[in-house]
Amino acid sequence: MTTHFVMMGVCGCGKTTAALSLQKHLNQCPYAEGDDFHSQANRDKMGAGIPLTDEDRYPWLCNLRDWMTEQAQSGAAYTIVTCSALKRQYRDILRGAQGKTAFIHLTPPQAINLERMMARQGHYMKAGMLDSQLEILEELGADEYGVKIDNPGSPEAVEADILAWVKAEGLL
Repeated sequence: MTTHFVMMGVCGCGKTTAALSLQKHLNQCPYAEGDDFHSQANRDKMGAGIPLTDEDRYPWLCNLRDWMTEQAQSGAAYTIVTCSALKRQYRDILRGAQGKTAFIHLTPPQAINLERMMARQGHYMKAGMLDSQLEILEELGADEYGVKIDNPGSPEAVEADILAWVKAEGLL
């Protein structure tokens, strides 16, 4: 059965860095950058500083879910997806993929998130959007499979925490 790792959290939390780190431990398994699945209309909206609505997000989430299922059907043992997955209802859509979905919620301090976002060049997601993401963020529920990684340290320290959890869960 395929295990899908969803690196989740607000913009700037380190999803892409963590995903690429985990990918090298999973034999370069299929990886999807969630931002690549947004429509141009969504990108334009976020670039203009306008928060997405649930209706804006549903097709994006369904596209990610479908990609996950396609990878499972092609025999992938693991996949990694970066996706904010801010609300439980969004995670419910992703959990609909064929296979097992494990959420890795990255939660560095807000100041670190903001600093990272302000340092990015050419990304459509502006630093001012962080507050709107934090406002709608719903923590993983006790019945949702995953882990919260609140390590504010280096990418290597975050990677070590993720790997420790993955190994403790018997997923690697």
